[in-house]
Amino acid sequence: MRLRRHPRNPRIPRHLRTVLTTLTAGLAAATCLTAAGPANANSQSGNACSPTVSIDRFSDALDKTTYDGTFVGNFSALAVDRNGDLAALSDRSSLFTLDRRTLTPKSVVPLADETGAALDSEGLVVDRDGTRLVSSETEPSVRRYSRDGRILDRLPVPAALQVAPAGRATANQTFEGLTLLPGGRTLLAGMEYAISGDATGIVRWQTWERRGTHFVLGAQYAYRTDTGLGVPEVAATPDGRLLVLERGFTAGVGNTVRLYLADPRRATDTRGVENLTGQDSGVRLVRKTLLADIVNCPSLGATAKQPQPNPLLDNIEGMVVTGRTHGGLRVLLVSDDNQNAAQTTRFYFLKVRTS
Repeated sequence: MRLRRHPRNPRIPRHLRTVLTTLTAGLAAATCLTAAGPANANSQSGNACSPTVSIDRFSDALDKTTYDGTFVGNFSALAVDRNGDLAALSDRSSLFTLDRRTLTPKSVVPLADETGAALDSEGLVVDRDGTRLVSSETEPSVRRYSRDGRILDRLPVPAALQVAPAGRATANQTFEGLTLLPGGRTLLAGMEYAISGDATGIVRWQTWERRGTHFVLGAQYAYRTDTGLGVPEVAATPDGRLLVLERGFTAGVGNTVRLYLADPRRATDTRGVENLTGQDSGVRLVRKTLLADIVNCPSLGATAKQPQPNPLLDNIEGMVVTGRTHGGLRVLLVSDDNQNAAQTTRFYFLKVRTS
């Protein structure tokens, strides 16, 4: 979703706890991604945002740049490619490959739907065969693309999660986060905001299970956001939990961005629950624990082009686990500048302890 300057059950199956093949391979490939940052990135040590999260540095190296005639920005999602490079998704239907060390663009591929129309692309997964799973919040949809941008498959979406009048969702408030759980068999997409009939702040997460070369609909879970915030991104951790970004914007004040650790493994499958109030008898919501409010991170000398409670903040929308560090994970965030002069394309290099 484009946040502009001015507002515009059963337990998860046992195979989710299997060998962490896909995620582990991605983390191994990404080891060198965290070895060095861009030359103009800022760096300090021990920069605590909270007891469990610290920020190493940030980089504005790509802000308001172009590559091969394409604007570099509008980033809504990140993924680690099999060779350790970064895949960065623009919500204006461009998929970039970025150098793992410098963030320098190496290639760009246009994406489109079956009619050739542009997508509002929001979520990204690099699957184990190198194909790209991309969510769009227009319908919403999840499609599989080849590396050169050809559509290979389209996943089914429950009727209730489709945009009205086909379903109960609101345009520009649907599939934002997309992640593949450990073992590579379960894909999860997070709705950004509640659908009609559900209580405000209760968002649904849809899963798909791998069946051969395709994915079929799986369990669904419910997650409660903080008041006024939505979910722009989710990222699986090696143990099957999820890092969750919650985000909001207040004109004249700026962004709120919080990082949570969520555990869906004991949450109720809500596929059969028509309306969620948050107080439903027998419905266990996904449990969450606050890791950090990004407003509490040191600013590291960052500047903001519009009012922000911390000049480091911007419209943070993408997140990926890039590797391991002693006692935790290395996590990369990116902001969506909306191709707006008052916003910044900014990368944030975090260390996150999840235990």
